[in-house]
Amino acid sequence: MGDTDPTGPVMDRDEVDRALARLGAEHEAVETSLLALQDHAGRRLLEGARLTGRTEERWQATEASITLLWTYFDAYSGALRTAREIRARRRWSSHDDLVELTELLRGECVTLPDPAAAANAPTPHGRAGRLSERYSLAALVELMNELYASSLDMVVAADAVWSALPARIDLLAAELQRTRRLAHPVGVRPGEHPAGDDLERITRSLTRLREQVISDPLAFWKPLEGSSAPGGGRPDTAVYDREARALEEVRREIDAVLAVRQDSEKRIVRLRDVLSRADRTLAEARTARGEVLAKIAATEVPVVSGPPTALQEQLSTAAEYRRHAQWHRLSPLLDSLEQKAEDELVRARESLTAVTAPLAIRAELRGRLDAYRAKVARHGLAEDTVLAERYEKARRMLWSAPCDLRVAEEAVLRYQHAAAELLGTTQPRVPGPPGADAPEERGGSGA
Repeated sequence: MGDTDPTGPVMDRDEVDRALARLGAEHEAVETSLLALQDHAGRRLLEGARLTGRTEERWQATEASITLLWTYFDAYSGALRTAREIRARRRWSSHDDLVELTELLRGECVTLPDPAAAANAPTPHGRAGRLSERYSLAALVELMNELYASSLDMVVAADAVWSALPARIDLLAAELQRTRRLAHPVGVRPGEHPAGDDLERITRSLTRLREQVISDPLAFWKPLEGSSAPGGGRPDTAVYDREARALEEVRREIDAVLAVRQDSEKRIVRLRDVLSRADRTLAEARTARGEVLAKIAATEVPVVSGPPTALQEQLSTAAEYRRHAQWHRLSPLLDSLEQKAEDELVRARESLTAVTAPLAIRAELRGRLDAYRAKVARHGLAEDTVLAERYEKARRMLWSAPCDLRVAEEAVLRYQHAAAELLGTTQPRVPGPPGADAPEERGGSGA
């Protein structure tokens, strides 16, 4: 066969038939893809939306690309139809037919306006901007694939964002409204509670986010790095996720406020009881201190503080907060008061113990004296003159006021020593009052 330039050797009939079959299959695939793109829900939404920003720019270019795609496809279809008609003239194509078919199937037989000459149409890769351009059918398929991929990428990205974010934003907004209905009755309002201010900010943020997502979905699209497939990426939910976390924090705060509202009355009653017990204990300690000063001589008695008036004032403030539903102020105040009230009760009990310690020592000495007298009586020695004298002396000291505990303890020890000598037993070591010397040491010199 002869040669033609620039298409190379003239194709034979089998090559022509195979080329027509391949180009026919590509034609069918391109047509199917274009029709699917035409019917794509994302494309229909883009056509009817009021777009802004990056999405508006991309959609203008994509619309021009889709228009150009159909222009290219129509030219491709026309060239393929012409080639099929030439091939159908004769069962056995002539040399002239084969030359013409080779030119159609391999050569740059299609002349079209250059993409750059069309308004807003992108220039395909490797093409300079000219008024017209000649293409082979294979090059035309490649160009259509490029335009289709970029158009589909934009449509799929916008559709993915619209499918994901607005519905989630609406659900979060509904949850926000439920939270607001819970918040207002418990005093969580803007200007009155920090969580109320947060609710207002989240409301504004979600409203603004939804408007931006609807008008500029591509601003919330993160392409997948290294992916060349159309629609490779995912919606950017960073702003949504941040507001969802903020709303969760507000819900927890409201739950805490609700818990305070439900338990506040019981907690205030319990606080009044604790402070009342602390007050009564301190009053008892003050009374006991007067008794100790009157009945015990030569001893230092700690001073008893007054009632916890500062805590009572704070408790009154807490009750005021509860009346005015200021739960956010009431909660931390109750937490602080509960710990302070327990500490005050412990301090009052320690004060009573410290004040009544001398009376406890006197009672212990009285019990010890009576216990030894009972022991002596069981052995028939109760009438012993020395024992009777020492018992009466110790008894007068312990049952008279004011009582000198140190002298009284020495008298009790002398009685114990004398009883031990008569009974023939070793005097046990008996601990004395705090800070005192050992009983044997003090009693040995006075026995």
